[in-house]
Amino acid sequence: MRKFVISAAMALSLGSTPVFAADMAVKAPPVLPPVPVFSWTGFYIGANIGGAWANNSWNDTLFRTNFNNAGNGVFIGGGQIGGNYQIGQFVIGGEWDFDWAANNNNNTGVVIPALGNSVVVTNNNRWITTVAARFGWAIDHWLLYGKAGGGWVGSNSFTVTDLTTGVSFNCGTLGLANCNNSTGGWLLGAGFEYAFTNNWTVKAEYDYLGLGNRTFIIPAGAAFAPFAGDTFTSNNRNVQTVKVGINYLFNWGAPIAARY
Repeated sequence: MRKFVISAAMALSLGSTPVFAADMAVKAPPVLPPVPVFSWTGFYIGANIGGAWANNSWNDTLFRTNFNNAGNGVFIGGGQIGGNYQIGQFVIGGEWDFDWAANNNNNTGVVIPALGNSVVVTNNNRWITTVAARFGWAIDHWLLYGKAGGGWVGSNSFTVTDLTTGVSFNCGTLGLANCNNSTGGWLLGAGFEYAFTNNWTVKAEYDYLGLGNRTFIIPAGAAFAPFAGDTFTSNNRNVQTVKVGINYLFNWGAPIAARY
């Protein structure tokens, strides 16, 4: 009888174990934080370096000489500031940039056959600034974009120098009309940008800045011989730039389409 009671107690004890384990609460897996969705929306500021090529040909009416300054490549460097707003994959925004340029448009003289003298025309570009709208298409951390707007080029005063005689005429000192040291025009550009973190991006860009023509007339008088009364006119003025840059993006969060 005693053995039977002990055996029954052991059976009841073993039989109750599965029921106890089944009734225990199962611990839920840890909840991971959501992966942040990258967005191009936000303000940014950055720096750039690159090269610029100016076409700034000058012609005079008295000697019919072409002082062609095309194809002069120079180093440029500066910075930019702007803002983006992303709607789905479409990105719109605006950008202002400023670059210093080391440009000597004409460092060799052109011989004028009628004079036999070597003459140089200079109008050195020193800085370039643009203000433009940006519009692009985002593919995750990549942004393909275009630009359209306006720009201005600052230059030294227009100067004609006869290297043979040493005579030089500067529009600033002569008080000539249209002697403004900055001129404007229209801008078109395109580029791509890549965000290697949610805040830091790198970009490469090409811009074409078309500028208006300018005309300078040397005053009449013996003091300005042999160019007295000569008219100098620029043609097909433009500046093309290729540059790379880096930006810090003050990211505002997920694009509109990703929030819902």
